[in-house]
Amino acid sequence: MCFLKKLSQNDYYGCTLMQEMRKVFTDVNDSTFYAILRRLKKEGKAETYFGEKSNGPQRKYCRITEAGICDLVSTVKDWKA
Repeated sequence: MCFLKKLSQNDYYGCTLMQEMRKVFTDVNDSTFYAILRRLKKEGKAETYFGEKSNGPQRKYCRITEAGICDLVSTVKDWKA
């Protein structure tokens, strides 16, 4: 739910998303975060795309999908109940 909430607010470069999540979940390591992100992509709730080229290699960004938005709305509703 936390990943989907973050992605509903903005598209994120993978490293930046991990830094944001680490602020809240200080005891969780990056491999766990990446596993969650892979699962969300596999379930069709998030997707990746390549951004514009910068001075270095193209960056891969992550965004929420329509399925992810539906799941987030449902999960938040259940959580509030």
